[in-house]
Amino acid sequence: MNQYKDLFYPERTALGNGEEVRHAYCLHAVNHILKANAQVLSNNTKRRDQKPAIDDDDFRDQGLTRPKVLIVVPFRESALRVVQIFISLLESERKKQIDVSNKKRFKGEFGSDPDEKPPNLKRPEDYEAVFAGNIDDHFRIGVAVLQKSMRLYAPFYSSDIIIASPLGLRTIIGAEGEKKRDFDFLSSIEILIIDQADVYLMQNWEHILHLMNHLNLLPLESHGVDFSRVRMLNLNNWSKYYRQTLLFSALQDPQINSIFNKNCFNYRGQVAVRNVPSIGSISHVVVQLPHVFRRLEAESSISVIDARFQFFIDKVLPEYRDAIMSHTLIYIPSYFDYVRLRNYFKKEELNFTHICEYTKRSGISRARQFFLKGEKQFLIFTERFHFYKRYLIRGIRNLIFYELPTYPHFYSEVCNMLTATASGEEATWTCTVLYSKYDAQKLAAVVGVDRAAQMLQSKKNVHLFVTGENE
Repeated sequence: MNQYKDLFYPERTALGNGEEVRHAYCLHAVNHILKANAQVLSNNTKRRDQKPAIDDDDFRDQGLTRPKVLIVVPFRESALRVVQIFISLLESERKKQIDVSNKKRFKGEFGSDPDEKPPNLKRPEDYEAVFAGNIDDHFRIGVAVLQKSMRLYAPFYSSDIIIASPLGLRTIIGAEGEKKRDFDFLSSIEILIIDQADVYLMQNWEHILHLMNHLNLLPLESHGVDFSRVRMLNLNNWSKYYRQTLLFSALQDPQINSIFNKNCFNYRGQVAVRNVPSIGSISHVVVQLPHVFRRLEAESSISVIDARFQFFIDKVLPEYRDAIMSHTLIYIPSYFDYVRLRNYFKKEELNFTHICEYTKRSGISRARQFFLKGEKQFLIFTERFHFYKRYLIRGIRNLIFYELPTYPHFYSEVCNMLTATASGEEATWTCTVLYSKYDAQKLAAVVGVDRAAQMLQSKKNVHLFVTGENE
């Protein structure tokens, strides 16, 4: 980090090292701001002492706008923790309490109400860690670090650090054609920190792409800048080659990799951590279950979407239409695939019900009840719903993974839901998984890297694994 190289670290977990990672990047950001501000103050003094006629390039110490660090976090709770770390770092450096303006307002808006007790439902530990505190995802706040104090809710053009969610930034950046939009404050960002990048895959990844396209552009207005103090690299529109990007995630994903490969131009270079999973999450499945992995062929990563749909309705669905194959749960990671499949099921008049992240509570209860009693043969179920709710679905006998899960541990979690089904039926349980060569990373995370390599290179298109057998 201190070498100012771009960094991609896909091993950040909410349960494990999440707080250590947060502390490390906050320290780096504060260090950067204090050094930059000290240089500006020092040059201010030197300029005052100099003759006015001299125009010296040595005093070029600023960007076109003031904000230098942008921290993107998913929830208000994350922003609260970042600001608390900033305060503790500044206080430890100055050995005394610093004055923080608007602190009460900040705690009111970003803190969580202790009276709001969560429902007494048992959730996995990683869920509790990710969704702790205030989980509102629409916010942005400017932070100005002054000599002896810190100002929260500073206007963006008077801020050193901006902490925001992707949605909070998207609403101010706006879209082309909108009258009220502003992205000049992103013109001189020197450090971009994207924390918990995997959570944005479950929110709206488009917001991150939109942000990356509006970073380090030349501002449309001057915003009162003293051009004699602006660095030449900013005036020449080279800011993006000097920006450090720190990307933290709990997993490796092609969309996150794409951001790192296509939007990070740091001339100092890049460092990416790549640890291959030797043991997949399939080893955490405790139920006795045959897992049938079926490979589908596709020409490109775009055509795989249609190829998967055709493969499903031509090869997989006919096997499950029989009444014997009732209680079938279809797990779908993409919302667009979910809509497509739901519409197809409606057109074919299949006996099904569906749950997604937008379904109302009454609809969820109804769908779960119908599925448990066998009144509906199929339940179409989105990954985002599982991510945000983690409900236990009872009555599953047959599982179909339309695509491999984004989070590898979701595979074992969903498979282990079969334990909630009445015992004595284990012999009839099935699990079918669709995959293609474009799912290599997800496949390795589920079955392990060695098996994944064999499955992708094998001439056979079907592979069988059995879990939960008595040793």
